[in-house]
Amino acid sequence: MSKGRVLVAMSGGVDSAVAAALLVDQGYEVIGATMQVWDYSSCNTEEGNGTCCSSLDVDDARAVADKLGMPFYVLNCESKFRETVIEPFIDSYLNGFTPVPCVNCNTFLKFDHLIKKMKELNCDYLATGHYAQIERLTENSVERIKIVTSADDYKDQTYFLFTLNPGVLKNLLFPIGHLKKPEVRKIAEEKGLLVARKKDSTGICFVGKGDYAEFVSKNATPEQLKNKKGLIKRYPSGQVMGEHTGIHQFTYGQGKGLGLDYHEKLFVLKIDPKDNTVWIGEDKYLFADSLTVKDYSLLDDLCDGELLDVKIRYSVKGYSAKVFKSEQGLKVQFEQPQRAITPGQACVFYRGRQLVGGGWIRP
Repeated sequence: MSKGRVLVAMSGGVDSAVAAALLVDQGYEVIGATMQVWDYSSCNTEEGNGTCCSSLDVDDARAVADKLGMPFYVLNCESKFRETVIEPFIDSYLNGFTPVPCVNCNTFLKFDHLIKKMKELNCDYLATGHYAQIERLTENSVERIKIVTSADDYKDQTYFLFTLNPGVLKNLLFPIGHLKKPEVRKIAEEKGLLVARKKDSTGICFVGKGDYAEFVSKNATPEQLKNKKGLIKRYPSGQVMGEHTGIHQFTYGQGKGLGLDYHEKLFVLKIDPKDNTVWIGEDKYLFADSLTVKDYSLLDDLCDGELLDVKIRYSVKGYSAKVFKSEQGLKVQFEQPQRAITPGQACVFYRGRQLVGGGWIRP
């Protein structure tokens, strides 16, 4: 007897392929679906090599589904991807922020569009190849469902999941969350899946091998790029150090590519979209012990002033901080100063290994 009907989001990579294979082994009725989200001919990358959901990735996902004997669908999501991921990405850079597009992709496509498709196909669950885990506990006859970090601390992807609607957690499966990456590849090898040694997708899939400034310049409208030139000033003196052609070329903490011939190592400290001024200065000015979070989402109750582990970007570990509710959103007070707190990045809260929630860093 089937344990339930599952729609598996298949990117064409090894993680989602093994997720599908494990569910088949466990007795679920499994259906595969790949979202085609972006025309990779428009960006500087090698399609199918470190990308996600390109036409070649779709072919790989279909081959895995055939190998596993699963029905398979291709969903054209290019329009929604542009609207909810690409356009906000461009707008963020042009307004002095450094965005995290993977959060929007998870929010509006993987755990919105695919949840709707799951229901259309009369599936009980949606499964993905995320490195995350679902923990189900029963307290006083009431089931509590939590997202907790994966067994692979290096690959853990819970940072990108803070916007999930708590109401959908009961329908989610993360089949590889208890595994580490080498174990996932080993399973793929044992099952003869052609993606077993496929390169992982890295960075931002639609940017490719170019840089973010180049992507924004090519994909923004002339009206969006209009009047984005400004001055580069030294902090705190206000000395004019040079000029720039657009604030989307800079991010907080940046120390290279400033276009300055100067004997001292300087870093971007602040980007002011009101007058397009980029402030630069010594590294010591990059440190701050607090930040403001707006538009936050919570997956569990948060006690005002609670001490949590807080991540201010995906690539760093969490640091201890107290989180307070305020009229502006949330205020995060770190026990130790943090370097290059960057507006536009996600600030994500953990209670031990449990994902509590998160929001967006704002000036």
